[in-house]
Amino acid sequence: MAKLYFHYSTMNAGKSTLLLQAAHNYRERGMDTMLWTAAVDTRYGRGRIASRIGLEAQAHLFEAETDLFAAVAQRHADAPLSCVLVDEAQFLTRNQVWQLAAVADTLSVPVLCYGLRTDFQGELFEGSANLLGLADTLTEIKTVCDCGRKATMNLRVDAQGRAIRQGQQTEIGGNDRYVALCRRHFVEPLCFLRRRQLLKALFQRINNLHDILRQGIVAEIFYHRVGRFDFWKSTKR
Repeated sequence: MAKLYFHYSTMNAGKSTLLLQAAHNYRERGMDTMLWTAAVDTRYGRGRIASRIGLEAQAHLFEAETDLFAAVAQRHADAPLSCVLVDEAQFLTRNQVWQLAAVADTLSVPVLCYGLRTDFQGELFEGSANLLGLADTLTEIKTVCDCGRKATMNLRVDAQGRAIRQGQQTEIGGNDRYVALCRRHFVEPLCFLRRRQLLKALFQRINNLHDILRQGIVAEIFYHRVGRFDFWKSTKR
């Protein structure tokens, strides 16, 4: 019986490399495969799956409206498929995950999905959440944090390497925008960022208070000087 597989990990763990290796193993044995990747990811060119070690291959593109079951069924009818492989599977919709499950159940074609589990805020992607609930086999692709612990989180950074706390869930990037960390070291820069934001807000309030006090002192000095001047004028009359 064909199965739906979900191989998940953090950024830069070698997901695309493993996908391309699996596709090569099928083709080496004369078996036909169908590769898919998200249309939103154009880092290596539109419709290309590429790994950091130089492996790459052409792939079909899926968007939110793509009917994966219909596309795979049509291709399978033209030339029998031995496997369907999906890169960037976190960008799948709920319906598309069910469509891939139907590919495995109805067409008896194994489906291998590779993607991230969580985003830069530790929240599940739609595709990942549904694959975690629906896939027959779940496999974690492990990588390590700088401290040596297993990396499980994706930290988004800006051009200066500073942690980013807010933003859209989907922002395509590689090593320049994301760092794979363990949970402890994922939280630390965010806590530092939060403390810095609180201190900035506190200093702003202090500055505002200082401005108010300074304006009040100036007004009081002006009042006393004007008052004394008026009194002096009245005594001269």
